[in-house]
Amino acid sequence: MTKGTSEYDSIIIGTGQAGTPLAQTLAEQGQKVAVIEKSRLGGTCVNTGCTPTKTYVASARAMWEINNADRLGISTPKIAKADLKAIKSRKDKLIEGSRSGIEKMMEQSDGITLIRGAAKFTDPHTLEVNGNQITAPQIFINVGARPRAAKGFENVQYYTNESILELEELPDHLIVIGGSYIGIEFGQMFRRFGSSVTIVERNDRLIHKEDEGTSEHIADILESEGINLELGTDCIGGKTFGDGVEVQLDCDGEEKSIRGSHVLMATGRQSNADLLNLNVAGIAHDEHHNIVVNDHLETNVEGVFAMGDCNGEGAFTHTSVDDFEIVQGYLFGDGDKKLSDRHLNYALYMDPPMGRVGLSRNQALAEERSFLYGRMEMSDVSRAKEKAETKGFMEVVVDAGTERIIGATVLGTGGDEIIGTFITAMYADVSYKILRDSVQTHPTVTELIPTMLKSLEKINSQK
Repeated sequence: MTKGTSEYDSIIIGTGQAGTPLAQTLAEQGQKVAVIEKSRLGGTCVNTGCTPTKTYVASARAMWEINNADRLGISTPKIAKADLKAIKSRKDKLIEGSRSGIEKMMEQSDGITLIRGAAKFTDPHTLEVNGNQITAPQIFINVGARPRAAKGFENVQYYTNESILELEELPDHLIVIGGSYIGIEFGQMFRRFGSSVTIVERNDRLIHKEDEGTSEHIADILESEGINLELGTDCIGGKTFGDGVEVQLDCDGEEKSIRGSHVLMATGRQSNADLLNLNVAGIAHDEHHNIVVNDHLETNVEGVFAMGDCNGEGAFTHTSVDDFEIVQGYLFGDGDKKLSDRHLNYALYMDPPMGRVGLSRNQALAEERSFLYGRMEMSDVSRAKEKAETKGFMEVVVDAGTERIIGATVLGTGGDEIIGTFITAMYADVSYKILRDSVQTHPTVTELIPTMLKSLEKINSQK
């Protein structure tokens, strides 16, 4: 150990949704804990992820409801205007409330020492922060991820999902590079605020990891709101044009350009673990610097754990919280909760939203297994028709042998909440017939789930 090295029982790198509650738990267990944070307390969710973006989504929804009230027989004068400065102010207040709560917790805990700065490993259990060495037998990595930029835009001012949240004036024409979850959410919200929006995607369809039909539904929704889609393009790059920017594209060998006032880079995120000197500590990671972990989130180095976005096992707030619970149970409980028990689920917070869990139809086909499949169009759901929000669908995938639900998608009004019905059934590990025979409240979208489950189609994709 280097002379002058400070010793702790545990060190946590990062104050995201896994690291913060773990710090409190360790301190309550009587440990001396160092918490290292190089940026703002709260991690991605609090500062640049869930809290701010869903605040903006709510404002965008309000604009849409006002401008589309006539679909419900309500006449409104067309005077609604988005005040981005006021929307940002509301967002900032919510963030500050969450951030100050974390800071207060740490200040009031005798067992927690908050260290501001960037950490790097100098050996498997020692870190350097601000030129000082600290060590502990247990280290918990919770460093999250950051936006990844496409090449060709090095000389152009562009925004990320983080920096665009600081704008106080609406873009005249926002060009979004990337047609996946982040790009779609921001593209729709700024279109609803009043900006012209073009989404550029290198693949031939949006969110290409989803089934083709899902991509088509989402594209139809966005185009119906006046969003221009440029699909199957390779971005050559961007250059300054007047007060704005010109994005140069290659579309099937045909070069073209788009001019706009602002560019949003939504081309994915990368793990921050590459900033930690993992190789010095001998910590295994993949080519994307996602840290390799076992069923209890421990790395190949004993006593070193990785939680949250940097382990590549979900990259969502709810999976980060689950990571904390897995580690907490392993350290202080029975250790029964494991990563392999998780049913991965997520949502796309466009409007209408999409909720997903487990396998889609195409993914089940790729696994070459026998399964039961059901689908219900939102246009056939009474509650959706009553709300005049009939875009989207529900689908479910059931293992033919075990009768267990192995996947579901709900794209449509309330989809981000309704998916919870399928998630609960999957964690309960019960036959789909339990849900099929249940009595759901009328009139709701959820009441059509039993109806869908009564007319499943048998699909045998085995060779």
